[in-house]
Amino acid sequence: MLDWKNRFGRLGLSGNSARADRSTRNPLLLGLALLIGLYLLVALLIGWYWSSEPDRFPVQQQVREAAEAAQQQIVNGYTTVETLKQVAGTLLDKPGGYLSNDIAPPGLWLDNMPSWEYGVLVQVRDLSRALRKDFARSQSQSTEDPDLSKAEPLFNFDNRSWALPASESEYRNGTRYLDRYLARLSDPNAKAQFYSRADNLNNWLGDVGTRLGSLSQRLSASVGRVRLDAQLVPELERDGVRQVVEEERVETSWMQIDNVFYEARGQAWALSHLLRAIEVDFADVLAKKNAAISVRQIIRELEAAQEPLWSPMVLNGSGYGVLANHSLVMANYISRANAAVIDLRNLLSQG
Repeated sequence: MLDWKNRFGRLGLSGNSARADRSTRNPLLLGLALLIGLYLLVALLIGWYWSSEPDRFPVQQQVREAAEAAQQQIVNGYTTVETLKQVAGTLLDKPGGYLSNDIAPPGLWLDNMPSWEYGVLVQVRDLSRALRKDFARSQSQSTEDPDLSKAEPLFNFDNRSWALPASESEYRNGTRYLDRYLARLSDPNAKAQFYSRADNLNNWLGDVGTRLGSLSQRLSASVGRVRLDAQLVPELERDGVRQVVEEERVETSWMQIDNVFYEARGQAWALSHLLRAIEVDFADVLAKKNAAISVRQIIRELEAAQEPLWSPMVLNGSGYGVLANHSLVMANYISRANAAVIDLRNLLSQG
């Protein structure tokens, strides 16, 4: 009997100790769960704030303030280069900074803002190439500007590199070379030029039209489209052989619809500012070609594409369905802007 009592006593003690261990673990687990929940809530709020798109800025006012701060004179070309620098700086200095290469939450969880950043970066790269290749050269046989030749490759650096080097550091170095070019451009004794000719502007607008046309196709493919395969063999056409034209269905993946949408908004945001600067530096050319209205029409369509999105998500309804299709609405503005670019290029190419 004594042995059984001792055994039950030991079992009772062990049961009490187990309950005590559980009582001490439960507050720890509860506290850990509360900390994780608080972290997720804070990360969610910060991610929501970081996902807000930057507002448009007044181009000429920003240029005047920058010139006064640097004690530089606004000359022909200054507005375009300073606006390019401001657009590139927005990628680095907006709320949350540059997010495309983040490897930790909440930036890691966001995809709309990195898509917007990539859209802006595409236009920065195109104009920096045009500056190096056309705007700063008098003719095809002239030498490149040394600062612009260094700035353009920096803007073409990998947009998702987070270290050794980080994308931000390369893009910031690119803006520093634009600063150096601006300083020489505003100095009458320095050898820096900006040629606001119709052919230079036409070349850059060709790249703009290509970008807008591609965006329009990708946005329209949100509902799926049947497209004819245009890969025909010219030799067979000349020999009179009738080739079979195949059809293929092109449709944007549902996981990529919002990415394409926000990339288009980023390109529209950047391009609307750059065209306002072009309107200043190429005012004489546009007036001579009666093309100023065409530029304003492009800007109007691009700014309309940046209207606030009141839906919590990018809707992808069918073309005539119950739900809206935000990609098709965006494609409408982008297509109209592209049509205005084509008209503008025709005006500039006329003698």
